[in-house]
Amino acid sequence: MRKLARNDLCWCGSGKKYKKCHLDSDSVSGVVQKEQIHVPPGVIIKTEKQIDGIRKSCKLTKEILDMVTGHIRAGITTDSINDLVHDYTIKHGATPAPLNYNGFPKSVCVSNNNVICHGIPDSTVLRDGDIVNVDVTTILDGYFGDAGRMFIIGNASEEARRLVKVARECLYIGIEQVKPYHDIGEIGYAIEQHAVKNGFSVVRDYGGHGIGIKFHEEPHVHHYGSRKRGFILQPGMVFTIEPMINQGRYETRLMADSWTAVTIDGKLSAQWEHTVLVTETGVEILTA
Repeated sequence: MRKLARNDLCWCGSGKKYKKCHLDSDSVSGVVQKEQIHVPPGVIIKTEKQIDGIRKSCKLTKEILDMVTGHIRAGITTDSINDLVHDYTIKHGATPAPLNYNGFPKSVCVSNNNVICHGIPDSTVLRDGDIVNVDVTTILDGYFGDAGRMFIIGNASEEARRLVKVARECLYIGIEQVKPYHDIGEIGYAIEQHAVKNGFSVVRDYGGHGIGIKFHEEPHVHHYGSRKRGFILQPGMVFTIEPMINQGRYETRLMADSWTAVTIDGKLSAQWEHTVLVTETGVEILTA
């Protein structure tokens, strides 16, 4: 593919010559021009109609988490959280995506303390001092929206609160790296730098993923590692960013139920998640 010359029109659609628009910033950032990019196999560039549908599903996902926020407290069981999510989802004409997905038995993932992700709701009672992630994925009119939040139950330790705070910062630092024609590796690199600087580690066994038409699509979104992975972001891509930040080691252990992932050293883990859209100018957080 031909590289843009200085006097060509800029790739961004501004109508300006490349030298008067993005030439200098591209040279500094290492951005790849769209004329040089092919869509990787398995990646779905969403149409405006699809984006509209995904946006509506993401809005409902956000509303479900808002509803949970009003109910979650010490004394509630994780099964009760599941019932709240399931009933609200069905009442609003949608389907909880986790239910029966590859055999997952419940409508939401609830992961507390040392559970990293994919916690199965049961009779576990949330207690004062717990930290817990609620991960909601909704199917509305065939489109998927996915988001997760951390909740601090009562009087959690200072270190637990700091972990939750840094994990949230990691999410937004990752989102800041979402720009058209930039390498996807910038997301994970920025997240890991912030986590490590604060004395925490980043889970490597799980990551973000494309979403919208299916629950899990390409690309896989690493939350750690090299800033140059050779995958270039393009407008119309929709994916999740959901860094899992551990208090101790980054390694994981899978429980006997084949779903629940826990920290290998029993220490705490925290995770926040948004679904994002790559736009012509940057990023839109669809589940904001």
